[in-house]
Amino acid sequence: MKRLHVHIAVDDLQRSIDFYSTLFDTPPSVRKDDYAKWMLDDPRVNLAISARGAKAGVEHLGIQAENGEELAEVYARLQKADAPVLEEGATVCCYAQSEKSWVSDPAGVPWEVFHTTGDSAVYGGGPELNDGRLASTPTGMAVERACCAPAMPEPKSSSCCG
Repeated sequence: MKRLHVHIAVDDLQRSIDFYSTLFDTPPSVRKDDYAKWMLDDPRVNLAISARGAKAGVEHLGIQAENGEELAEVYARLQKADAPVLEEGATVCCYAQSEKSWVSDPAGVPWEVFHTTGDSAVYGGGPELNDGRLASTPTGMAVERACCAPAMPEPKSSSCCG
């Protein structure tokens, strides 16, 4: 069964840990100096927060597969989406070893699709630029990359609201 993933950049990690621990009535399952994660079954969500210098707010959304078959199923749907897919493959990010790909929705919201294969002692990823958000030029050329928010071309604009 797949799980929704939400990653939120925060200004005050401890205050946010206290808030989410109270909201979910459980402490984080992973706790680092700059990161915390709750793997919840009710609601079924992987909620991660980090204090790594990014602008506070929702950093990205995702779908976490529990096995390779689920990951292949979601990857197949990504290939049908009308947006460029960044196939990152095997990587270390957010204190975990994963297989992942990325896509941005038409509004530019980054979506991560991944299967976690193990833990990592390091956060991983490259330099954290542009507040950890996706970045691209007006022509759609990717210009920056950050762990948990890789650079990708901008999505095609929709006909609604211009």
